Amino acid sequence: MAISRLFLFSSIAPVMVLASFVQATTAPQASQRMGPGTSAHPIAWGPCPVTVGSSLSCGFLEVPIDYHDPSAGNGRVAVVKANATGERLGTVFVNPGGPGVSGVDSLAGIAPILFDYTGGGYDVVSWDPRGVGSSTPGPVSCFESTDEYTAFFNGTIELTGIEWTGTFADSADVAALYAQAESMQAKYVETGQRCRADPNGRYLQYMGTAATVRDLIRLADAIEGPGNPINYIGYSYGTFLGGWFVNRQSSSSPRVLAQHLYIRGRESQRVGKVVLDGVTDPGVFSDTDLSLGWSAEFTDTDKVYEGLVIACALAGPEKCAIAQEGDSPEDVHATIQAAINAAHDSARADPAFPVKSGIIRYAMVTPMYGAAAWPGATNSLLPELMAAIQEQRAPNATLVDSYLVRSPYAQVAINCADTRDATAGVGMEDIFAAAVNATRNVSHMFGAVWPVPAYYCETWPARAVERYTGPFNKTLASRILVVGNTYDPVTPFWQAETLARRFGDRAALVRMDGFGHSSLAASSSCIRAVVRAYMVNGTLPEGQGTVCDVDDAFEIYPGVTTKDVLAHMPEGGLEWES
Repeated sequence: MAISRLFLFSSIAPVMVLASFVQATTAPQASQRMGPGTSAHPIAWGPCPVTVGSSLSCGFLEVPIDYHDPSAGNGRVAVVKANATGERLGTVFVNPGGPGVSGVDSLAGIAPILFDYTGGGYDVVSWDPRGVGSSTPGPVSCFESTDEYTAFFNGTIELTGIEWTGTFADSADVAALYAQAESMQAKYVETGQRCRADPNGRYLQYMGTAATVRDLIRLADAIEGPGNPINYIGYSYGTFLGGWFVNRQSSSSPRVLAQHLYIRGRESQRVGKVVLDGVTDPGVFSDTDLSLGWSAEFTDTDKVYEGLVIACALAGPEKCAIAQEGDSPEDVHATIQAAINAAHDSARADPAFPVKSGIIRYAMVTPMYGAAAWPGATNSLLPELMAAIQEQRAPNATLVDSYLVRSPYAQVAINCADTRDATAGVGMEDIFAAAVNATRNVSHMFGAVWPVPAYYCETWPARAVERYTGPFNKTLASRILVVGNTYDPVTPFWQAETLARRFGDRAALVRMDGFGHSSLAASSSCIRAVVRAYMVNGTLPEGQGTVCDVDDAFEIYPGVTTKDVLAHMPEGGLEWES
């Protein structure tokens, strides 16, 4: 089976992934044929496995593996549905993020939130995109076991992370990183070959977002009927998918998109009510070398970290264990950096030292996704790591592992399928240079966290047979809603602004004034009201300046609200050693 691996700063879903979807039926074989012009087969809905949710319905939809080449055979998409709780208004399709996150496994966890947001009038449908979960093509397996993976990357930054302090100004740290460039280049090339050799590896070129957009349209045709408007809510990577969905007219590749979405020269007639929340603007990465340009996602990550240290200082030592009486935010920041520096210096003196500074940074990424996780980080995770450093022992593996967000190579497969072709002459040393530059100029705390899915793309063995590079400013038949947070660690608000600006008066932009990834990171009755008004009766705020507060009842620490933290955000940011 595939070995999961930690991938950070990938627009992972802002929801918890539930147990794997297991279905006892057999996937269609490639010998079965379905031409791209045939109508979608109906979905035979049935009970879901108990691990998915007993109140949900599950099924499969047959799809062409290649919509332009019937000889590639057929696959199928695993689908899940939660029935409307009120008077039915239609269907809304949901992608919870990733890429690589199972919509089938996620729906039980997010359905109550979505019913609240949409007024309960829609059947909520999600699915496993190609290369994910129970769909066919399925996930690619690159290693047979954890032991095999660990042995393969033993002694490399893939397991330990990158060591640096401050703003990565120490030339010895830079030299130590660059010394691994040749070996990591070879490891990544071989990893790509291993993935390609997997039975699902022959489908890598069919796992891109363009094909997933087509599958979404086929699902909509099967459920709501051909030609009807498609309602869609996308979080995180789901906004990238949604951006392609609402914009697609034709492909820049020789494979031209059939007129599912657009009649050339006219407005799209398939775009219904669309909400894009936690935005990755597709235009940002349409002509970017993903391995070198991923730092665009890091813009506000340090601001979220600043929010954490401010909240801890406001809470004080009774509620935040790493704070001391009278500590300022700078004092809490200094305490965290001292732990990182101690781990760094100990590992430099003894590479076998059991706590790596890179692991501390790894673990601290997860709390950046939502302020509700800050108390756990400051009251459990960091105290345990600090004690392990002082006592020169390994930290509690169960605790630390719970903070390491793990994702399968499906994330690499989809990210790299969508990006432009590898740039001749660009190698691991260039990627290292981009990571160092990101640490110095974009995110001092997280700029060189390793690994990141995008860093595989220069050596990845496949690109999607169909990709879309724009334009991303098509005139839409229906207005859409774009939502972003003031401080989002992986999809900064400027990307939401950019996407909304592309659509002009066809998009309404709403900002949740808080911390975390997407509006699901906190509770905001204002956000819920805006989304519900749009989904129920089609009304949207005018202009691009709507701001929604986080509810005061959403306390980060007891007695500490998001408004309290925002009021103490420093204009110039925290001080970082050079």
